[in-house]
Amino acid sequence: MALLHRAEMHPTKFALLAAWLPGRPWYQGPADVERVASYRFDDPAGAVGVETMLVRAGDGPVHQVPLTYRGAPLDGGDDWLVGTTEHSVLGRRWVYDGCADPVYAATLAAAVLADAGQAEEFFEVDGRREHRAPTMDIAGSGTRGTEVPPVGTVRRVVEDDLTLIVTDSVELAVVRRLDGGTASDGAVLTGTWSDQPTPLPLAYARLR
Repeated sequence: MALLHRAEMHPTKFALLAAWLPGRPWYQGPADVERVASYRFDDPAGAVGVETMLVRAGDGPVHQVPLTYRGAPLDGGDDWLVGTTEHSVLGRRWVYDGCADPVYAATLAAAVLADAGQAEEFFEVDGRREHRAPTMDIAGSGTRGTEVPPVGTVRRVVEDDLTLIVTDSVELAVVRRLDGGTASDGAVLTGTWSDQPTPLPLAYARLR
């Protein structure tokens, strides 16, 4: 479950992305993007926010941008820092490219290999929780309930149209531009949203 806050962020996520995206080797288009859809994963420890945003600039391609939100810096994560922001409820948050964050890697592996699904999202309003409907659906090709080995440290990240994440137990590949032109082998996570009723590959996983 993802408990969200009706809060302000300064700078906003989109301001951070406008400064960060143009420097990525896989990004195509101008800096200003808008949200197309998004999905979240649950951090079992409840400490790290894990959100994957699908964004587009104008009529350009849809890009997939996994982000993690932390209350303190990620050890060794300086090269993957998108930026810092002040959250009106949670205080300072360090925002990272999720592909270098071990929490994202672990939750993505579970979604692909064990069809763990996305987190249910709730807003807390006046002491009660209100469910927020998902903006997209995801499905992993693995068998639900399959035991996924611990992911541990992210050993290597190779940025490309298909961003490779190497850990001790699993290799993951995240599709950055969702135009159907990038593929890999292994189990696959697919997604659909309002403008994309046919499932598209989002990510791949295979055990090492």
